[in-house]
Amino acid sequence: MTKKETGLKIISQNKQARLHYEIGETYEAGIALVGTEVKALREGKCNLTDSYAVIQDGEAFLHDMHISPYSHGNIMNHDPLKVRKLLLHRRELKRLYGKTRERGLTLIPLRIYFKSGKIKVELGVGRGKKLHDKRQELKRRTDKREMERAFRGKIKG
Repeated sequence: MTKKETGLKIISQNKQARLHYEIGETYEAGIALVGTEVKALREGKCNLTDSYAVIQDGEAFLHDMHISPYSHGNIMNHDPLKVRKLLLHRRELKRLYGKTRERGLTLIPLRIYFKSGKIKVELGVGRGKKLHDKRQELKRRTDKREMERAFRGKIKG
């Protein structure tokens, strides 16, 4: 965690995103929510696994982010899979629109967190990995883990 991120309380992360996509740039966006969605997020009931962002008509929208209904909500509780609007500056929207028009690039939410009492989404501009790239990545991780384990064993022994 960097110095800028110390005041963050992470609600949910998309751990599979870095396995399935090569993430280039990242952007921080606000998100327009209703009251029961905010309360459900405070309980940590969010899933980013299959979600993605789209830019339409000069606005950014987050699709397929699942926020479970608030446990103490009534009949006016929110729809768990509704499309939610992302709050970005106009120049960021233009830049992201240009990037998403490139072949193979997409916007993936990497994590959702609280920052100074506001709910923020970290968006990554990613290109999908091929199957052999994913296998290489998994092999590299396991090799690194085994080297660290072996190194730790030599220090103790």
